[in-house]
Amino acid sequence: MSLAMQRELYKEETSDDQLWQAVLTRDAKFEGSFVYGVSSTQIYCRPTCASRRPRRDRVSFFITTDAAEQAGFRPCKRCHPRDAEDKRSDPIQRACDLLDSAEESMTLSQLSEKLGVSSFHLQRTFKKALGISPRQYAAERRANKFKTSVRDGQAIASAMYDAGYGSSSRLYERSTVEFGMTPATYRRNGAGAKITFALAECELGWLLVAATEKGICAVRLGANANELELGLRNEFSAAQINPDTGDLSKSVKQILEHLEGIRPDLNLPLDVQATAFQRLVWEALVAIPYGATKSYGEVAKAIGRPSAVRAVARACATNPVALVVPCHRVIGSNKSLSGYRWGIERKKKLLQREQSTATRLKE
Repeated sequence: MSLAMQRELYKEETSDDQLWQAVLTRDAKFEGSFVYGVSSTQIYCRPTCASRRPRRDRVSFFITTDAAEQAGFRPCKRCHPRDAEDKRSDPIQRACDLLDSAEESMTLSQLSEKLGVSSFHLQRTFKKALGISPRQYAAERRANKFKTSVRDGQAIASAMYDAGYGSSSRLYERSTVEFGMTPATYRRNGAGAKITFALAECELGWLLVAATEKGICAVRLGANANELELGLRNEFSAAQINPDTGDLSKSVKQILEHLEGIRPDLNLPLDVQATAFQRLVWEALVAIPYGATKSYGEVAKAIGRPSAVRAVARACATNPVALVVPCHRVIGSNKSLSGYRWGIERKKKLLQREQSTATRLKE
């Protein structure tokens, strides 16, 4: 298939000179858009491949890896060009990559134009895949970048512009939605935030449940009530933290009943900070049926990111609300229990209780 025919099929209008310039400069913007074959080696590469640049007269361009291989070229073992095409074939992944790399805010129409799809189609498919809109994804990306920079000691104004906020008013008008507090308060480690907590003994040791006015912000398991309280106070060091006076009793009761196998499902209001990816993973964990398990790889496939197994594991490890988001239901590909923030023995007991209860309920 000629390059002209390929471009007609894929609606590409980039000239050979532009493609060659992308190869010379290793332009990342063209990553996944085309590959080039070298006649002297019969190997084809990504435009960003770190290998030595060939002579122009030995280079041919191809929109797809299949087209390159049909022409007799072999994939480069250094840059693995098929991996780039796999990413390109997933429009949601491409959209996320564009939003992640954008230095300024990108509108839905700008994003859809870059992807070559309609705004309506992009909005619908993106939200179906991730549960949030492209605008929400970009907002969470900016918020997370801002919070990380401020936590690392960067000045608020500098962190604000680096994260892509055009003005302080835009940052502050969204802060109560994205941060739960103003940027200045966040800089002071949540000074002024009010958190209540309750402790209860359970068959796994001790249970701590903490909440803000919006919802539960922490559910933890441990062997010692004092250690659980100390851990909470260290994490929210500048917040106003007080023992619960009764408002949390209903939530604590539900979680204890869940542990005892009386209440298989938990549906409690949450107030947790999460990146778009973490939220996606945690929603997938909640969808795992009571008494069932999934591997990290299966969760990665379920969210449409099959290569993100390690990122899924990190999202499980950073889950702040044990049991409510059932990260204990994720196991290794070899059926091993793998890691668990609250201890392997607790994970083992949780799964045994759930599987036993699920079997009983089916009878």
